[in-house]
Amino acid sequence: MELYEVMSSTFSAREFTTDPISDATIHRILDRARFAPSGGNRQGWRVIVVRDQQARDAIAAATVPAAKRYTAQVKAGENPWNTIDKPSVDAATIERTEPMQRLIDPVYQAPALLVLCVDLKVVASIDQYLPRVGVVSGASVYPFAWNVMMAARHEGFGTNITTLAIAEEAKLKQALGIPDHVAVAAVMPIGKPVKQLTKLKRRPVREFATRDRWGGPPLEG
Repeated sequence: MELYEVMSSTFSAREFTTDPISDATIHRILDRARFAPSGGNRQGWRVIVVRDQQARDAIAAATVPAAKRYTAQVKAGENPWNTIDKPSVDAATIERTEPMQRLIDPVYQAPALLVLCVDLKVVASIDQYLPRVGVVSGASVYPFAWNVMMAARHEGFGTNITTLAIAEEAKLKQALGIPDHVAVAAVMPIGKPVKQLTKLKRRPVREFATRDRWGGPPLEG
């Protein structure tokens, strides 16, 4: 499959068939994904391939609290979990909100889950002292996650980068034996998508790229 075709047709798969995915296929996907860039080429990513029912239950349980807040904020017309605008919904409302089932189902529907971790001892968190949420550490792990998504697409499978369970990271670490100095970066359900999308909705370049400064003239082709 041609590279640009893979890039423009790799989507966040959230519904999966009952078709299996073999360890050999996952190995092949990870073998291609490992060429992703990382800070200092330290390659701090680690992957736990989860098929076990007990581990799935733990991941699903960890997903529920954040999924409740996500659902409650969507109903309130907010952008869930952003670090700038405080949620208008209170804790009691969040607790009694039924989470969107589509946020939980992939944990059980996908034939395998990839729990993507990163060793914080080897990432360069340049923004750790800035008065905002840190994002730079992600540069050493999320390119790898995107490579996993593209490699899965090439193999005829699909996945997506989910993060809701990370709100309960301590419980994930306990359930999966993850060391304290390692962060969970994503849970990636992987399998055969129910439907393969080929036309994705994305904003044109001129809407997000400007010349020389924020708010400058749009970049035209």
